[in-house]
Amino acid sequence: MEVIVLAAGQGKRMRSVLPKVLQPLAAKPLLGHVLDTARALQARRIVVVYGHGGEVVRDALDAPDLAWARQDPPQGTGHAVQQAMPLIEDGDTALILYGDVPLIGVPTLQRLMAAAGDSRLALLTVRMDDPTGYGRILRDAAGQVTRIVEEKDASPDERRVGEVNTGILAAPVARLRHWLAKLKNDNAQREYYLTDIIAMAVADGLEVVTTAPDAFEETLGVNNKTQLAELERIHQRNIARGLTDAGVTVIDPARLDVRGELVCGQDVEIDVNCIFEGRVELADGVRVGANCVLKNATIGAGTRIAPFSQIEDTTMGAACVIGPYARTRPGTVLGEDVHLGNFVEVKNSTIANHSKANHLAYVGDADIGQRVNVGAGTITCNYDGANKFRTIIEDDVFIGSDTQLVAPVRVGRGATLGAGTTLSKDAPAGELTVSRAKQISIPGWKRPVKAKKA
Repeated sequence: MEVIVLAAGQGKRMRSVLPKVLQPLAAKPLLGHVLDTARALQARRIVVVYGHGGEVVRDALDAPDLAWARQDPPQGTGHAVQQAMPLIEDGDTALILYGDVPLIGVPTLQRLMAAAGDSRLALLTVRMDDPTGYGRILRDAAGQVTRIVEEKDASPDERRVGEVNTGILAAPVARLRHWLAKLKNDNAQREYYLTDIIAMAVADGLEVVTTAPDAFEETLGVNNKTQLAELERIHQRNIARGLTDAGVTVIDPARLDVRGELVCGQDVEIDVNCIFEGRVELADGVRVGANCVLKNATIGAGTRIAPFSQIEDTTMGAACVIGPYARTRPGTVLGEDVHLGNFVEVKNSTIANHSKANHLAYVGDADIGQRVNVGAGTITCNYDGANKFRTIIEDDVFIGSDTQLVAPVRVGRGATLGAGTTLSKDAPAGELTVSRAKQISIPGWKRPVKAKKA
């Protein structure tokens, strides 16, 4: 199998400097979705046809398994496929896909390829109540496909036909090469239509067969930002359906965004307005509260993430309690039963089992042992303006509120730091360390009052 992906469209209606096929759907370029589908089909070769100024497309998505053909200037879909033909070999079947049709499914294409062959050309078609704008599939009295007519070239009777061309087809390479060489541009658009090869195939005695997609939405293309937004919702709805079918509780499937890969165990619950980016794994019994963002994270079984928390490049063990309004930044590793409460931020740190920072704390570049209590208002002072240093807090330490740990510094096992301490030297194990100004009371002191205006 050889796959040709047409991705040379300028996409002027997107009103963007970003080429149309690089516009994001679930945080991945439209063309990226199509290429992933082609790879899933285990194509022998994938050729991407790009247009003038499309070098940015090639730069963004180039890979060892891709070949690139340039179409400049654009002269229609037939002309685009012509540019790819020197890069593919006779003896195979060519599958034609489009870089702005991102939801086309692997099972649908497998069925299309199975219908094609050395003596058959296979078309993917759909039936529409309102086929305006699409090329119509014309059949003879016996129901055999005879040709495709573009809407601008169709007669009034032909425009009433409800079966339309999706543009996706599979044909033997040698035959395709022969037909493409015979294309003419004597039509309303003055372009070389790929659809004209259908009549040529019929004239050569090849059977033209049709298959239908599993869902009409698979064939939808993108021409403007409105259509892109509509396709995003369709895609996210499909993802949500897959999750709920697998047993995940999604409180409102219309308010879920998966912009990568989300892997869920049993009895996972996801509240509204959550965003998952990159690869996120939620083990059994995880509950994610409303308005959370998780990116490249692995969450242990039974963990609860309260609303408005942000989790990025983080691994956490079982039975953790996170948030609300907690943030873990890249390099965070949490053990089991770790509690991070409201307005706690952790970065590039490890926190071992049963330790807690329940509110208003910053832990950066630190290694925290087991059963440590980090009091409210505590911060690790890890940055001197030029370099970053680590803080080591051993097991069973109690840190009082409003403590500053000036790295590099170590707190020994079982130590206690009194509230308000600024620790700039190591604290010995098992002892209380306090650094405070002496408290005094001044007898007879009066609070200043504002002078009265004359």
